[in-house]
Amino acid sequence: MDLDDLPGELIMWILIGSEILVFAAGVTAMSAMRLTDPAGFADAQAMLDGRMAALNTVVLVTSGLFAARAERAAGAGNRRGARRGLMLAALGGVIFLMVKAVEYAHDLSAGIGIDTHPFFTFYFLLTGFHAAHVIAGVAVLGLVALRPRPDAVQAGAMFWHMVDLVWVLILPPIYLLM
Repeated sequence: MDLDDLPGELIMWILIGSEILVFAAGVTAMSAMRLTDPAGFADAQAMLDGRMAALNTVVLVTSGLFAARAERAAGAGNRRGARRGLMLAALGGVIFLMVKAVEYAHDLSAGIGIDTHPFFTFYFLLTGFHAAHVIAGVAVLGLVALRPRPDAVQAGAMFWHMVDLVWVLILPPIYLLM
């Protein structure tokens, strides 16, 4: 496969690759720390509400579908359909952030903070950094929706799919693996 065969611009692939590597480094560091205190990490992890993570997973995957539909619509010259898909994807990001805010509020009210246990340090750093990417993605999708040209919609959708992929990367070590 030649680099010219990749969809989108090479710089977008470099951005996506570098972002995934940053999150992978965080997950690797968390996994290494887990080895030093598996029982403590399991006890801390059990304090999280997995239902919130499940809801956010459904929200992000659904918003990714809307981003893909926007890309398809833009490619077919359907600016209205592209705009609608982008706005629905961005709405999914806003809902994700609202659910995450409720989850954080619940954690904080239960006395869980970034310094409660090393697990929670990684939890807040990884999910908080991901939330920052969701905010950026919502902004990108909103801006692209103003003038949904096919190349811009593709770039916005690629960034949004990276946000989805990162969530899938951090979900298991934070919420599922004990």
